[in-house]
Amino acid sequence: MALLANRLDLDAWRRGHHYRSLALGGLAWGVQPVDAAADSAWGGLATLDIPLLGGTRPWVDAWLTRGGELRIGRSGSVHWRTDGHWTFGQLDLHEAQGALEQAAYRAYRDLFAALEDCGCPHLLRVWNYLPRINADGGGMERYRQFNIGRQQAFIDAGRDPFEGSPAACALGTPGAAPGGLSVRFLAARVAPKPVENPRQVPAYRYSRTYGPRTPTFSRAALADAGDGQLALLVSGTASIVGEHTLHPGDVVAQTQETLRNLQAVIDSAHEGCTARYTLADLQPTVYVRHAGDAAAVAQALAQAEPAWRDPPCVQADICRADLLVEIEAHAFAPGAVA
Repeated sequence: MALLANRLDLDAWRRGHHYRSLALGGLAWGVQPVDAAADSAWGGLATLDIPLLGGTRPWVDAWLTRGGELRIGRSGSVHWRTDGHWTFGQLDLHEAQGALEQAAYRAYRDLFAALEDCGCPHLLRVWNYLPRINADGGGMERYRQFNIGRQQAFIDAGRDPFEGSPAACALGTPGAAPGGLSVRFLAARVAPKPVENPRQVPAYRYSRTYGPRTPTFSRAALADAGDGQLALLVSGTASIVGEHTLHPGDVVAQTQETLRNLQAVIDSAHEGCTARYTLADLQPTVYVRHAGDAAAVAQALAQAEPAWRDPPCVQADICRADLLVEIEAHAFAPGAVA
């Protein structure tokens, strides 16, 4: 049994039935919303109708399994696919069903129920998308409302919302369900090893300056992918040192600081495993707040890491209003958790 990741353009996915037959699921970027959970042509992919920048074409980040049979199910609002070792799930909630705090709580309540139903209790990676993430939501920023609901769901489920947090990101994007919250997740039967960045305060230890409840995620996670491979799953990473934003208003400097943080995460991961990764090994997704900054970000990335020439780039609001760019990534390498 093995977990695989494959990045390919949308046309290749549509042509490749062999990909779909192996797919736990994944994210399809720049695609009009469809009921992916019910449409076998999508192989469990969660579509994201999100603006693509810098010539980026619609693409698929697919999570595949080698060996075993897929089981497909639904737990509350969550659609999931599992081989018994790994699970990919997705859900979309409209805020008409409740305020964002309540929607986040319900989403994670259903997510945890799904993990129990499919026999993969450990979250590896979560992708959260919601519109107007930095907007006021009745006296409190919407991202902070989301954090309250998410953390409370962890607590009520008996899960550690601090040191045991999964790798994750939270972006403001029109790719979320209209007026609502979209969550995608990867889970496993075996717990991952959380990774923190020594240059940053762990997100779950932020001061109340950043909200009444802290964000529930680790900077990265190391996960056994089978066949002697170890996956490094890197959370959304931005220009934060300590707990403060650096270089406000300067997208190039923020990009360079983000790269330093990514390298620090890699170095920290190396302390807990025998696998070895480099920046060039990472498969990045780049989120840029302002479309007009995409070219400058791409140039800064190419200068720092030539292997990252023309990475997939999308337009999204970052979780802090003064952050202009965020990068998430994953990589596989031979090795094991130490």
